[in-house]
Amino acid sequence: MSRTALFVIDIQHALASDPSTQIPHAARIVDAGTRILAHSRALIGKSHTCGSTPDLEIIVVQHEETPDRGNLQRGSRAWELVFPPLADEYLVSKDVRKSTYPKALDMAERAGDTFSSNPSLADELHARNVGTIVAFGIQSECCVLSTCRGALAAGFKVILLKGAHSTYDSGSKTALEIEKGVETHNAVCNGARVIPVRPKYSIPS
Repeated sequence: MSRTALFVIDIQHALASDPSTQIPHAARIVDAGTRILAHSRALIGKSHTCGSTPDLEIIVVQHEETPDRGNLQRGSRAWELVFPPLADEYLVSKDVRKSTYPKALDMAERAGDTFSSNPSLADELHARNVGTIVAFGIQSECCVLSTCRGALAAGFKVILLKGAHSTYDSGSKTALEIEKGVETHNAVCNGARVIPVRPKYSIPS
């Protein structure tokens, strides 16, 4: 039976807990993340107690930028994680300078895909018998969408948690409109499943 990896994408101080820079719906995302992780960690702990290998693992993704690209610079307060990984969880840095995308593609697109920034990640997950990626976090149309695309391209099934990802308002579109657009694009164009966060924030299978 294949396993599931929960991707906690870029829930960092500047995006989710600094009133001067956070996304409009930061409180919702932090609340969802708190509940999702509490439930997931309880499931993993129960498996360990029973002496079995958990069917779920947690991967915390941390975006890193150069000074000319933004304020999420390594070691800064803005860059710090709201949900740091526990000892048995995985931390994956997402750095545009390590991307394997062709140079012709937009810089934000290259930076956003966790798999492109970490070329060995897909093989490592496959080796651990991970078959499904469940994703949530920030920003919907950038790192969340790009990572979903990268996961699908690497052969994983992908589930995007509706209500647990968001972004900034942009131009004439509100953050909520962008969220809905990303969900539609993922479901219709990319082939991912879009599932509302369930009661008690359980992880779908």
